Amino acid sequence: MQIGCHLSSSKGYLEMGKCAVSIGATTFAFFTRNPRGGTAKEIKKDDVEAYLKYAEEHNIKKIVAHAPYTLNLCSADANVRRFANRILIDDLKRMEYTPNQYYNFHPGSHGKQGTEIGIEQISEALNSALKPEQTTTVLLETMAGKGTEVGRNFEELRAIIDRVELKDKIGVCFDTCHVWDGGYDIVNNLDGVLENFDKIIGLKYLCAVHLNDSMNPLDSHKDRHHKIGQGYIGLESIIRIINHESLRNLPFILETPNELDGYAAEISLLRSNYKI
Repeated sequence: MQIGCHLSSSKGYLEMGKCAVSIGATTFAFFTRNPRGGTAKEIKKDDVEAYLKYAEEHNIKKIVAHAPYTLNLCSADANVRRFANRILIDDLKRMEYTPNQYYNFHPGSHGKQGTEIGIEQISEALNSALKPEQTTTVLLETMAGKGTEVGRNFEELRAIIDRVELKDKIGVCFDTCHVWDGGYDIVNNLDGVLENFDKIIGLKYLCAVHLNDSMNPLDSHKDRHHKIGQGYIGLESIIRIINHESLRNLPFILETPNELDGYAAEISLLRSNYKI
């Protein structure tokens, strides 16, 4: 089972890998730069080399980097879009230090420009940034649908993918809190939701899962994560998610409101309910 959580990248790749192993994780996520800004930490070649060796020794295969929240490829402000485009291009260059990984981002908020314009702007930015030689797969995250978010349903994500030229470089990260808050009933109809995903987007694009409970009822469009088993999704449903044949082999990233000891407890709980 590939499971982990968000870790601080302040000490570098090797320390993140060691931290992940210390809490029983075999994957992890991290912000590529300040999540509320644009500053990126210097990447040191010796740290990366040491991490890659450590990861191989400890069976860490896929990690899921996360773009900063300030990255908005479909902002109504052209300056914000240009800033986001620069971050995206720079992040994808930095991701090649650790080849064949995932880079996840929130599609963005169109700011009342309209969803169609937002979709066009996002896809144009991706077409400018994605390169045939890159090894990183860029993941569109499923969103809860608050405000003017793009990606509030599977159709909007599919519309972006349809416009992306290098489709082998694009995928989707399925956030359980977001899809639940967005109106997809993964508690009572998980099979139906995934069948719908396959019909609209295609399961071949499903690369990773953000595994979160939700503080809100179905279709609330609020996006407030909860600890595993303590929200409206509930432990029983989350156990079905981690064991579902379409999901069980993907990396699961916990984004629950926890410190490291809480993540360690959740990882242990979920491993104990994972059917080998």
